[in-house]
This record gives sequence, C-alpha cells and structure tokens, in this order.
Amino acid sequence: MSAPAALPALPFPQETADALVRLTQGLEPAGLWWLSGYAAGLASRGPASAATPPPAARAEAAPGTRLTIVYGSQTGNARRAAEALFERVQAAGLPARLVRADAYATRELASERLLYVVISTQGEGDPPDDAIGFVEFLAGRRAPKLPELKYAVLGLGDTSYADFCGIACRIDARLAELGAQRIAEVAMADLDIDTVAGPWRETALASAAELLKVAAPSTAHVATVTPLRPAASWSHERPFPAEVLANQSLSGREFRGTGFRRYGAIDKDVRHIELSLDGSGLAYEPGDALGIRHRNPELLVAAVLEATRLDGDASVSVGGDALPLSEWLATRRELSRLSRPLLSALAQRSGSADLAALLEPGQPGLAALLADHQLIDVLRRWPADWQPDALLAALRPQAQRLYSIASSRKRVGDEAHLTVDILGYHAHGHAHGGAASGFLAALDEGGQVPVYVEPNERFRVPADGARDVIMIGPGTGVAPFRGFVQERAETGASGRNWLFFGAQHFNTGFLYQAEWQDALRTGELHRLDLAFSRDQAEKVYVQHRLRERGRDLYDWLQGGAHLYVCGAIAMGKDVHAALLDIVASHSGSDAEAAAEYLSTLQKEGRYARDVY
Repeated sequence: MSAPAALPALPFPQETADALVRLTQGLEPAGLWWLSGYAAGLASRGPASAATPPPAARAEAAPGTRLTIVYGSQTGNARRAAEALFERVQAAGLPARLVRADAYATRELASERLLYVVISTQGEGDPPDDAIGFVEFLAGRRAPKLPELKYAVLGLGDTSYADFCGIACRIDARLAELGAQRIAEVAMADLDIDTVAGPWRETALASAAELLKVAAPSTAHVATVTPLRPAASWSHERPFPAEVLANQSLSGREFRGTGFRRYGAIDKDVRHIELSLDGSGLAYEPGDALGIRHRNPELLVAAVLEATRLDGDASVSVGGDALPLSEWLATRRELSRLSRPLLSALAQRSGSADLAALLEPGQPGLAALLADHQLIDVLRRWPADWQPDALLAALRPQAQRLYSIASSRKRVGDEAHLTVDILGYHAHGHAHGGAASGFLAALDEGGQVPVYVEPNERFRVPADGARDVIMIGPGTGVAPFRGFVQERAETGASGRNWLFFGAQHFNTGFLYQAEWQDALRTGELHRLDLAFSRDQAEKVYVQHRLRERGRDLYDWLQGGAHLYVCGAIAMGKDVHAALLDIVASHSGSDAEAAAEYLSTLQKEGRYARDVY
C-alpha cells in the first residue's frame, strides 16, 4: 500500500493554524466567504497590517470597468440586501465595490458605467439618514448628465405607509432623467424582502456578468475587497435566547397590564430591561440596536381567529413548514400593521366597493386608514370569507423589532440593556408595534427572549475622546445616550457630554433621573437640559431648549463637537429645523448656508441621527 501524500507545509506557525480552526468553527457559509474575501484583499495589498474595515468595500478596477453598489439603510435591511448582492458578484469574479451612500464620493458618479442602488424608504417618503446627502445631490443642480451609465434600483419599504418605496422610485426616475439607461425596472420589496430582492439579485447579477464580461478579472483576488463586517453567528433567522436579568418600570406609575385591549388606552409605561448575552459571543457598540423575535399576544391572535371565523388548531403548510394556524399568527405573521396587499385581498374577498375605492391611486383616505387602523379593525369592519392559506398569504411576515441598546459593554459586561416604551393595543388608535413591546413587558426574570445585534456604524461615539458630544434624545430616544455616557466614562474620554432630554411630565417621564443626576455629580455628564411639555400651560419641547441654548450649542459645534439625535421622525424634523435656525442666527448666514453647514457636519460624521 502506498504511503499517503504529504500535506503541504503550512505557510504560518501551527498555533496560527489552531487559531484559524477556532475562528472558523461554527461559521456559516456567509461568514466563511467574508473571511476569504478579506484575506484575499489583504494578500493583494502585500505585507501591510490589517486595518479596520472601511465603510466601503472597494475594487481596484477602473470606474468604467466595474460595478458600484451604493446602499442606504436605516435599520440594516438594505445593507444586508446589498451585501448579499456583493457576495454573489464576488463569487462570480466580477470587479465591484460596495459603498454606503454617505461614504460615496459623488464626484465619481460622472465616471461610473454600471451602478446598482439598494435603498430603503423611511417613514412617509424620507431617505435613510446615511443617504440624505446622496439623494439631495442626485436631485440637485450639481448632478451630472449620465448618458454612459447603466443602472438598476432595488427599493425596500413598508406597504403600511402610503409612499411605498418612494425614495427608490424617485432615484430611479432621476437617474433616467439624467440620461442613464435603466437595465431593469425598479424593484420594490415589502417586509417579505427576499421574495422581491432574490429575483432582482439574480437578474442584476446576470446583467453585470454580461456587461462586465470583457473586464472580468482572471483570478478571484484581482479586486481588492473588504466587506463591511463578518456575518454574525446569531441573526434574525437564528436569534440567541437571552435570559432576562431585570424588567423594571421607569415610569412614575406601576403598569396595569400588558394584554390586548379592544378599546381605550393604558397608562404610560416605560421599562428598563436587562438581558444576559453570556455565552452568545454577541458583541455590540453603543449606538447599535438589539433585534428581538416576539410572540404576538394570545388575545390578539384569538381576536383575529374570531374575526375570520377560522380554526386556530388547523394545520397549515407554507414553504415546507407545517404549523397550527394559531402558531403561524403568533410567531410568523405581522398582526399590528396594515399593508396594501392585505387590504387588496380583503377588498376582493369582502366585495367592499368602499375599500376598493380607497385603494385607487391618489386616494387621501388610504393614508388615514393605514395610520389609524390595525389588522383587527379592518377584519371586523369588512367581514370576508377567509381560508387559512389565503389569510397567511395576505399577511406579511413578522417584522423585525429593533431597540436601541442602552448600555456599554465596557461597564455592564455580557449584558445588553433596553429602554422600552410599552405600547398598548388600540382598536382605533395609533399604538402600532404594541405586540412586541407587550411581549417584552410580560417577560419575567429568568425568562428568555430571542435576540440578535443590529449594528449601526453611523451612530458611534467619536473615535477622538477629546471631542465634545451633544446628545438630543427625548423619551426612549435617550436610550443610546445612556450607553454613550457609560462608554465615554469607561474609556476616559476627556470631551464634555451635553444631554437634552424631554418628556410629557417630570414626575412620570424623567427616565433614568437618578442616573443622570449622579452622572452630573461625578462629572460623567457635564450639562443637562430638560423639557417637560405638559407640566405648564405652554408646551415646551427639546427644540425650544435648543433655541434657548443656541449660542452655546453653536460654539460647541464650532469647537468640533459631535451632534446626535435619537427618537421619533417628527421630533427629528423639528430638531433639524431648530438647528438650522440656530446656525443661521449665530453664524450670521442665510438659510442655504445653514443647511450646507449641517450637511457638512453629516458628511464629516459629526451630525448623526437615529430616528424611527
């Protein structure tokens, strides 16, 4: 018998090989692809040391012979869709780069020949924060003519909003207006993202292979690529079961219940929840979010079954999974937000001419319906004959719920803290998303909640600890700033910390009051400005406090301070308007110059927003 062939000698010490085995153990294919691409990129650069991956994965190919993928993402979905496309392009050996919209040099647009844009639409037709500058540039007078550009756009949106994928549609139309050639119709994905993104990705890959076939590299590592980050071990599809360490009320009144309610509202209830990540390997930075997989309330599931006259014990098969209908509704379907597809199916099955008329293009009543009604409302208002499989097909997959992490690992170790506003279910109210917060509120210490980390690279404390920071976070928008202050204290940052906080009432809404007062005493927090809107006859909000402190705020910005805003979209717009007034007033400039000032801060990473 012949001797086995000798294995080739390792190009590095045995301990390095052992470390590689430990590093790759348990990694899924996406993670292994990431490591291979990262290593190839390092090898092509020569013996330089590894650096922190930049926010753009770049290729060595010239602009006219490569694909550029630009993405704008608010919650991470568009980023993941863009990364999935980039991985496929890499595997095909095509020259490409992946660039976050705020890292894209717009001066390069004129020389692009193949551009794919993957972008989400936020709220009622707004771009994600990392794409504001990109969208404004495209819409403005400085955008170049693009007769040699070929492009395709993938939009991610939410059909519970009237302006579905509006930003993607506007970018698609504007590129065509600038003379670019559309190689695929704009694709618009709802929460069930991959049903649209998957086929679009295959079409986009085939088009890129055809258009770049002359310029395709002969070896896999000709393009120097550094993907954004490695794939996480735990994800939305495979969450980590985190143990509940604490579930405490931050509100002035004790909570009176977490269940489904048909009518009325419940008292304001904000919870501080502490979760153990011990043994998960999950890592986060202040500014990141924690995603959870929740169960819809049993009473809500029962109400949907009653309204549709369906048997919750009936087994239903979808995509190879067979579950009781009640379990599909509890864990796999969205029950707190409406969508156009659901309303269309309901109009057809109920035979309602009124509902069908609302769905006609340009009907203003649709936006009001989407804003003021939830699933159970419309099921009761327009009774219909449903079959289990038809109901599940009409409902969207359960949406991810993201909560800003309110802690720093440097202080709390393998834990993640959340600040959660518990929204009660209203049959005719605005408490969308109450199913997830109610699920969290009902958790007992020792219980478990499925979680994963959703990074937010745009929302980070300054790398330079000497920089001052200004944090604007009313309500639960204060959550990430608790982590910011902890992180800055633990790292010995010498810069000053200034927090603006607002709520309705001092007695019931001053979240983390004792902690902020202690932080002022110890010097971890240097300034604190408060606005309680309902404690006096005239309502006072954080934007009013900003204007009152305008001179100091502008001086801090002139001195290099970083500015952060977290909270509701409407608040973010009011704060931005106040900032424009402050800059114009204290710099002696006009509105256009003030807007350019704030835009420059955003491009420099000194003005970051996390609004939702």
